[in-house]
Amino acid sequence: MATALPDALVLQPVLPTWLLVVAGILLLGFTGWRLVAERRSRRLAAAWGRRLAMAVLLLVIAVRPSVTGGSAEASVAQLNVFFVVDTTSSIAAEDWGDGRPRLEGVRADIAAVTEQLAGARFSLISFDSTAVLRTPLTDDAAAVVTAAEVMNQEITYYSSGSSITEADDLLVERLAAARETDPDRANVVYYLGDGEQTADEAPGSFADAAPDVDGGGVLGYGTAEGGRMKVFDGYGDDYSADEYIQDRSQPGEPDAVSVIDEEALRTIATQLGVPYTHRSADQPVAPAVADARDGAVASDATRAESLTDLYWIAALPLFLLALIDVALVARALGEVRPPRRGRPGTPGGLPPAPTTPRRARP
Repeated sequence: MATALPDALVLQPVLPTWLLVVAGILLLGFTGWRLVAERRSRRLAAAWGRRLAMAVLLLVIAVRPSVTGGSAEASVAQLNVFFVVDTTSSIAAEDWGDGRPRLEGVRADIAAVTEQLAGARFSLISFDSTAVLRTPLTDDAAAVVTAAEVMNQEITYYSSGSSITEADDLLVERLAAARETDPDRANVVYYLGDGEQTADEAPGSFADAAPDVDGGGVLGYGTAEGGRMKVFDGYGDDYSADEYIQDRSQPGEPDAVSVIDEEALRTIATQLGVPYTHRSADQPVAPAVADARDGAVASDATRAESLTDLYWIAALPLFLLALIDVALVARALGEVRPPRRGRPGTPGGLPPAPTTPRRARP
């Protein structure tokens, strides 16, 4: 448990305090005693002096001194970032940038957010007819970006309507697990979708997730004019069909057009307690992650507090002293040579074997 001291110094011991006190008394007592006992030998006194200094530095590292109010990078490192991505057929609508699928914008924004929040932990959840945890919380941002790159829309032939809140239960579960595992880290959620509800029932709510959400945003993709969606048969971009999804509810079955529903997206943002941002290809994603990047995201006085560790200052001289001590011990061992074995009867060798005198013949 962290202990605050004056001047914004915080101690975060790696072991219980009583155990560190006992270990400190034993280490310092033994090395101090040996230093006094060997004071008449300059070489031995210097060796035990180094070991006493190493014991002090080791104890400093063990109490993990830190200072509050660290840099933005230190704050970012205290974040869990959850991406919740809509992978229904509408995410393939071709109204992103110069007629590209919305999914390309989603992939690009996930890569940009992971870069902006380098040092955080990331998780990727996608949903269409069901919600799927594609990547659990990990420090490996590249793994999340790769998972997003290979993520495709749902297979068109299996599409039967989906809800924009399909991932609410899974998100609640993963947020609770993250909070239980490490309550000092803030949870940031980014919902990426177009808000188009294709299920017959009304959307659910993300309100149950809100208590464990400390920041983030809802990012909306698409335009009011909308875009057509290509059929996806599950074989990948190189082998997928070139025809477009058709609206069979209209006379003549024209190509279906998906339009963004910003009202639905703003409702999700309100439920999660985060801002809504409409995304377009000509705008950077940085403003949408400014709070998390600059350290403004915090759930309470202890959650996601920005701390800068100082233990490395003691680790550097400890490493150098240990290196010197190992080198000197190795040299001393090299000077210890076993006596050479000579021939029997020679100086430095083994004595000759005793002989038995022979009797004279009668």
